[in-house]
Amino acid sequence: MKIEILGTGCVKCNKLEDMVKLAIRETGIEAEIGHVHDIKKIMEYGVMTTPALVIDGEVKAAGKIPPLEEIKKLLGSK
Repeated sequence: MKIEILGTGCVKCNKLEDMVKLAIRETGIEAEIGHVHDIKKIMEYGVMTTPALVIDGEVKAAGKIPPLEEIKKLLGSK
């Protein structure tokens, strides 16, 4: 599974990344995590507000930090 956090490095973007890492640890899911800071690449996903969570190329959440349990469900939906 490939997970990308879209955001320019703001506090919320970094918090989302931390939450995703925690969800991965707690669920034991194998995943590669990346953080996309480039605004042009972020816009290629059609995301206009960050932070955003992308799982295997599909935007799952944008403009908010989902609760930990929701992140776990999103990770498990693949």
